[in-house]
Amino acid sequence: MLGGALVVACVALVGPGAPSSALFAKALPAGAAGDVVPNRVMTWNLCNPCGESNVDRAAEIATYAPQVIGMQEACVRDVERIRDHLEALYGLVYHVEYGMVLQNWGRCGGMPWSPGGFGQAVLSAAPMTDVAHTEYPDGGSEDRGYIAVTTMVDGRPVRVFNTHLAQRRQEAVRAEQTGVLAKDVARHDRAIVLGDFNAVPDTPELAVMWALATDADPRCGPSGTGGCQPTTDWRSKFDYVFLRGVVALGHRVSPTPYSDHHLLHADLDTA
Repeated sequence: MLGGALVVACVALVGPGAPSSALFAKALPAGAAGDVVPNRVMTWNLCNPCGESNVDRAAEIATYAPQVIGMQEACVRDVERIRDHLEALYGLVYHVEYGMVLQNWGRCGGMPWSPGGFGQAVLSAAPMTDVAHTEYPDGGSEDRGYIAVTTMVDGRPVRVFNTHLAQRRQEAVRAEQTGVLAKDVARHDRAIVLGDFNAVPDTPELAVMWALATDADPRCGPSGTGGCQPTTDWRSKFDYVFLRGVVALGHRVSPTPYSDHHLLHADLDTA
């Protein structure tokens, strides 16, 4: 009876027309973005399987409200729910494209004969075109790949890539993967590359990326001596916003209790 009374009270507060997820809305911190920031991009490895709440993940994203979000270790079902929560709870509406490389029911749910998709996802406040999916010839210990889309950032069309490279201690595999990715990135004068590269800045496998682009963190470069901010719970810089023909105006690394990777977002000038 008490539980029923609480639900009735919540419905009275939020209104009968509100979506059911609004009953579980989390207040955003003071100073959170009130609407989508048109020149802001974010990369976030969601950590899967970690059993975290998609309502909590949505609240973390809504705090910064980026124009474009690149997710790694993403299950289709989780991304769908995060997207629904962003709209229902915070009024943030995103288009979505998936770059799934695995069908895995143990990790992403579903039935053995109809498993859930696992890989990358891109959310964008603007429509996305020219969507391309690439699976690396060698994923290492687990299939890996990247998705590329064209969408609007800072009012201009930009090619956006989102990738997740092979796990640690697979340096040779990652070197092959960045070679594949870099050839695609090099075709574009204006590009943003988001993702979890599973490598610190001065590793040889990232050299081909540094030859094409800079990181949104101005102190971070291939020498490894610039004081890059760590992006993981184990104090390593694994997550990047690589920029080609785009300038970073600022960036922020935000630790979160909902993943072993921090949220990394950057505000950009695409002129």
